[in-house]
Amino acid sequence: MIHPLDPLRDRAAVADLLTRAQDYYHLWLGHPPGPAQVEDVFTAGPPGCDPAASHRLGLWHGDTLAGVAELSFGFPAPPDAYLGLMILAPEARSQGQGATFLAHVESLARAAKARHLYLAVLEANARGAAFWARRGFAPTGLSRHDTGTGHTLHRLVKPL
Repeated sequence: MIHPLDPLRDRAAVADLLTRAQDYYHLWLGHPPGPAQVEDVFTAGPPGCDPAASHRLGLWHGDTLAGVAELSFGFPAPPDAYLGLMILAPEARSQGQGATFLAHVESLARAAKARHLYLAVLEANARGAAFWARRGFAPTGLSRHDTGTGHTLHRLVKPL
């Protein structure tokens, strides 16, 4: 089941999920997730986007949170949508759940009349890049080096 995350009710579940999915945080940040990363699930978004218009979603298996996603609107341009985060617990990966979760995100973007769905993938995340490519995302040619983490991020896009 997929439904919006509640910052009060679901905070502990998000913290538990991020701990279970800490392999991604070790790859990205070089350390396990902490309170700042939990807070980011509820507050982060791309520049110029209205956080009140963003979707912060949870993928649930019964009472267990198996994934989170953040979808914002207006970046990089007003008619676009941006998937700032989609992460699944290791036990939820490679079972088609990522594709199901993404399909739900795409339906929300289409309902908002977005023309494109953008995201960024870490160059070091070959498995993630392969997932996005299988789902129809293509490189935009835009990349940036994050001096804070030392990673290069590549922007991908999928026409809706």
